[in-house]
Formats: sequence, structure tokens, C-alpha cells
Amino acid sequence: MGFVITRDALDELSPISNAAMENRTVVEWDKDDLDALGILKIDVLSLGMLTCIRKAFDLLDEHYQRPMVLADVPRDDPGAYAMIQKGDTIGVFQIESRAQMSMLPRLRPANFYDLVIEIAIVRPGPIQGDMVHPFLRRRQKLEEVEYPSEELRAVLEKTLGVPLFQEQAMKIAMVGAGFTAAESDQLRRAMATFKRTGDIGNFRIKFIKGMINRGYDPDFAERCFKQIEGFSDYGFPESHSASFALLAYASAWLKCHYPDVFAAALLNSQPMGFYSASSIIRDFQEHGGIALPVDINKSDWNYTLEPSGQASPYYYLRLGLRQVNGLKEGAAESILANRGEGYDSVRDLYFRTGIDMKSLEDLARADAFRSLGLDRRAALWAIKGISGHTGRRGALEDLPLFEAAHQSTLTLQHEQEMALPSMPLGQHVVEDYASLRLSLKAHPMSFIRPRLNRIGARRATDLEQCKNGQILHIAGLVLVRQRPGTAAGVIFMTLEDETGTSNVIVWPKTFETYRRFILSARLVLVKGEMQKEQGVIHIIAKQIEDLSEDLAMLTEEGAQEKSGFKKALAKPSLWRHPRSTQVMPKGRNFH
Repeated sequence: MGFVITRDALDELSPISNAAMENRTVVEWDKDDLDALGILKIDVLSLGMLTCIRKAFDLLDEHYQRPMVLADVPRDDPGAYAMIQKGDTIGVFQIESRAQMSMLPRLRPANFYDLVIEIAIVRPGPIQGDMVHPFLRRRQKLEEVEYPSEELRAVLEKTLGVPLFQEQAMKIAMVGAGFTAAESDQLRRAMATFKRTGDIGNFRIKFIKGMINRGYDPDFAERCFKQIEGFSDYGFPESHSASFALLAYASAWLKCHYPDVFAAALLNSQPMGFYSASSIIRDFQEHGGIALPVDINKSDWNYTLEPSGQASPYYYLRLGLRQVNGLKEGAAESILANRGEGYDSVRDLYFRTGIDMKSLEDLARADAFRSLGLDRRAALWAIKGISGHTGRRGALEDLPLFEAAHQSTLTLQHEQEMALPSMPLGQHVVEDYASLRLSLKAHPMSFIRPRLNRIGARRATDLEQCKNGQILHIAGLVLVRQRPGTAAGVIFMTLEDETGTSNVIVWPKTFETYRRFILSARLVLVKGEMQKEQGVIHIIAKQIEDLSEDLAMLTEEGAQEKSGFKKALAKPSLWRHPRSTQVMPKGRNFH
């Protein structure tokens, strides 16, 4: 988000037009035009994590009677840093990506400045400039810290002699290569416009020659300039990293000490970050939390916290109506406004709220009538009874008074007494994902685990006991696919099974062989080589198989016990979800 500041009204100085967002306008000139005209431009980052932290502080005050602002977060908390060092950072600002999680156990941040470095080091500049591994070796005391000169010691001492920040690159240009302040500013401008003009290459010879003439090693000079080119792709100054580190630490502290508060705030701030609501809730459960289903008598629009008594050290996390696919906020507001002491039937909800039939069905498909003793199938049956007696799928005001409701009471009672066939657990899970994009009942992988066990596939939690270099199979739902521009075509996949997550690395040649599976499969089986280093585990993929069709078996009762797994897919099933392989998460793609 950018702001411009002028003495006169902006529309008298610059052409402006409507933006895509309502009540927003944009200046049609770019930043270089504004600079040429002498108009001040200010960039303001609108970060979702700021919203999340504010909501977390509100919940902290409400449920734990601990009023806080950002400045009140305790500094240098050992528990928060221990969690960070393990890479236990799902949902934590800036350090939740696969690359950051892999770096955390190696760098092991122990204080705030370590966190500043951690955030800055997984960036194109340091990576392309080959600064990451030298810094890690020095950090781990595997390599002696040396400074090319006393002049550069002052520039590089905080980062163990390795330039990591944009400011350091600029200071090296002045101190090490002899650039004047004006030339350094020109270099900064070239860095900022590299993608569009490519002017930064014009400084290469002067920069490297300048450093060599002052006695610096040619290889060091070359790596320094490569880093500057990397910053041209994405510059990251120290001050920027420090600001981000503050939010990273605050969110880590909240996650460490109040995982219930953090999970609720994070879910109420979606969409943001790398992970879906399903992954965030799963992570909360792995930290000892208990999540409760969405319910018409207990859920608000947002996720809420409920007392747990002795059942859990944290508050229960209640799913909000916002999680129900297709349900509009207006319908939810009507449900909350008219709920009072609670609804005692589907009909009661319908008459008191006046919501439309579609909203009722959305709630039923989300299994939100359990407090009435109705599962989703029974609730849908009751709704069909209402719509059948009204003769249309209209609103309450379309009914011919309330007489028809009374006349239909006996018929409805008869319908409710009918014994509907029970819905298999697997079908409930499929319907949960279709209506809520998550399930609290079971993980889809648990249903096909017997088959995976027969072929020797490992679970995510088994990988800790596996040996480095071991060839093994791992299967899971595809959560995230990443293809960073600095990774030379390498794909990083995060898989999830019923025990946790695992990370898979796909080299370009393997990707070309299994491109279709990698890009489209919901569920994959990977054969690969175990890679374990300093607590970081990856699987180097050799072969990849698409098992998405196996998800169709979730809709067949007892399917997980059948030996002829693929054969059973052809067997007709009245209640099989026709989109059972499509309702599962597609996986989120990042570049």
C-alpha cells in the first residue's frame, strides 16, 4: 500500500482512477514518475499478522485477564526461543515456511538479533551471493570468523564477517569498493529497478575492481556483488528485518504460552500465511488443545474459546460459523441475534431466524445440528421435510401463515422417527472437507493406513527413527508446493498424514517425470531417500504415485478393511460422494 503527500489536492496533480476494491483509488503514475515530480511517496505494509496479534491480545484480556500491547510481550523468553529452535513455527509470522523451518534448527536463534538474521538470511540476496552456508559454518563454530579488513569489520561484525543485509552491501560498496555517496545512491536505485532496467550490471566492473585494488580477495568481491544482484531481485534491509522480527517473536511467544488464543486469533484473521484452517487446528491439537465442532447453538461467527475444566490446560477452541462453506455472514448474524437460550429443532431455527433454505442446508452439510441430536443426514432429512411442506424453497414470509406448520407436525414426527441408514465415518470426513475444508472426526489418511502399512509406507512420526540415506515410502495429503525462484527449479512439497507433516524435495528431472502428479494430486505416495541433518528431515523424491482415487474409499463403510482396495472403487455406493477426490485440499502453491 502506498501513500503520496502533496500540498494541493491529489486529483489536481495526478490522474487517479478507481481501484478494484470498493472505495479505493490508485495513482496512475509509478514511483519513478512521482520521484521526478518531487512528490513524496510512502509505502505502508498492511500485514495480516498485525490484525492477528491485536485479536490475540483481545482474547488474552477476555479469557486470561492479561491486558497487553505489543510492547508488553516479555523479552528473551526461553520457552519461545526453544520452540523456534525446533522449527515448531506453524502460523508464526515470517518463519513458518518450509525453508525457514529447515533453517531454524541450524541457526538456532537464541535472542532477538538472531531472529533478525534468521528472517533476512532465507532471501534471494544472501542465497544468490552464497552467504548462507559460510554464515552457518561460522555460527556453528565450524569455521573461523575472519574479516577482510579492519574497515569492513565494523560493517560485518554483527553478522560474523558475512554480509546479509542490504545496508551492509551498500556500505561495502563505499568502504570496500571506494564508491562515493552519490555512486552508492545510484547503485541503490539500480538495485531497486533491476527487474525493469537491468542497470545494476553497469556497476559490476567498477565494484569488483574497486575491491581488488584495495586488496580484497577477488572471490569475496564477486560474492559481494552477487549478493547485491540478489538484493535487486528482493532487497531486504536490516531495519525491515528487525520490524518483522518483532512480529515474529510476538507471534511465537503467543503460540508458545497461549496456543488456544493464538490459534483462535489466527483462524479469525484468515486468509493469511502458508497454512489452511485444517493445518492450524491440527497443530493446536498436537500442542494439547481440543477443538470443538461448529454448532448452531454454540458457535459464533468467529472462532471462540470455551472453558475446558480439567480436560485440557487450554481453553477449548470452538469452530466459528465463518468456517461453513457457503454460509453468508448475514444469515449467521440472524442465527446469533435470535438464538436466546438456544434452538430446539431445525423447524425452530427456521421460523425464528427466517434464514433461507440454502443456509439451512449449508449448516446441515457442515454437521452443525449435533446439539439437537441430529447428524448431517438427519438434519438434511428434516430440512427436506420443511421445504416439502412449504411447497417451495422460499423465506418464512412466503409461508401461508403458521397453520401449515401445525398441520404438518404429525407428519414430521413420523418422518423423524424413520430409521435412516447410518453414514459411514469416512463419508462424514468427506462431507466435512466439502463443507468445512477440515474434519475433527478423523484424518483421511487413517482410513487408507492399512493399505499403506502393507506396502511398508512410513508415517510422518516414524521418520525420526529412520536412518540418513535410507530408501523409504511416505504418503500424505499435499498441503503446500513451493518453487522458489532461487531454487533452480527444485520443488518443495509438504505432505500431511494422520500423525504430522513431512517435507519432500523434488529435483527438476524428477519433476519433469512426475509433473502431472505433483501439480494436481491431492494424495501422493513418494518413494525417496531419507536426508537427515541437524534435526532437519527431508525426503528426496525418486518416484511419485498419485493415490487421489483412494480417497473415494472414504465413502464406503468398512472400505479401509478391504484387501482389494482399487477393485472396491468400482463397486457402486448410494452414499459415495461424487467429488470425494476433489473435496480434499488441493494444496497451496507458492513461488
